[in-house]
Formats: sequence, C-alpha cells, structure tokens
Amino acid sequence: TWKLFWLGTAIGLTWEVPLSVLDGLGIVDIFSFITPPPVHFVFIIVSHTLWDGGLFLCGVLLVKLHCREPHFDSFKPAELAVLLAWGQAQELAVELLSTFSGGWEYNPAWWNPSMFLFNDRHITLVPQLIWLAAPVLFYYGALWIRNREAA
Repeated sequence: TWKLFWLGTAIGLTWEVPLSVLDGLGIVDIFSFITPPPVHFVFIIVSHTLWDGGLFLCGVLLVKLHCREPHFDSFKPAELAVLLAWGQAQELAVELLSTFSGGWEYNPAWWNPSMFLFNDRHITLVPQLIWLAAPVLFYYGALWIRNREAA
C-alpha cells in the first residue's frame, strides 16, 4: 500500500508540477483561483500531489471491493475499468466541489475546452483526460510492483 501511495504521488507530480509552475510563473493561464490561496503555489503542488496519491489508493480499495482476487497480479480488464471509472468520477467531483466551494477553476482554452458550466464556472476537458491516462499508468505500475515483490 505504501509503495502504491508513492506511485500515485509520483504520477500526480507529472501534471501538478508542470501545470502549477506554468500557471504560477504566469507562462500559461491554466487555472484561476476563485478565492486566492493563503499559501505559496509550491505548497499547493505538494499538497495536491499527496492528495493524488490518496485518490489512487481509494481506487485500489475499490478494486479490492469489486474485483476478484488476486488483485494486481496480471492484467485484468475489470481492475483497469474500476480504476478508470474511479478516476473519471473523482476528477469530476473534485472540479465540481472546487467550483462550488470557491476553490479554483481551469480556464478554457483551445487546448482545454469547456465541457459545461457549473455554478457559473467552467468544467474543462484536460483534467478529465489527465485522469483517463493516469489510472492506466498507475495500473501498469501496480502490476509491476506486485510482480516484482512476488519474484
């Protein structure tokens, strides 16, 4: 579980760092804070990345609850499907909660189109695409960790 948490955290770094740095340095206008954060964006990167690790672990729990054992020992479409469904559902929930609670919103752009408005704020495509790819990376990483430990 500990290794899976750090795997998820490392995968989260692949988008948290570039998106936050590009936006934080004013290079690309990726997201807007509805309420200004009380901390520097480096703290936001770290906290969001650790949160990503926890979100991946929630996906692992769902796999354990809904798929047959043994888990993560070989490719099983059902396990990947659970992780993909969880990734999409939680990402949408995080974006809806953020816009509803005055956190942040992703700015629509040609490369990040708005899917719909919620609470007069944009819910955009790129975060959903990130969480479509990330569970695939996580799943193959989890398979590798499990098989390496079994050897």
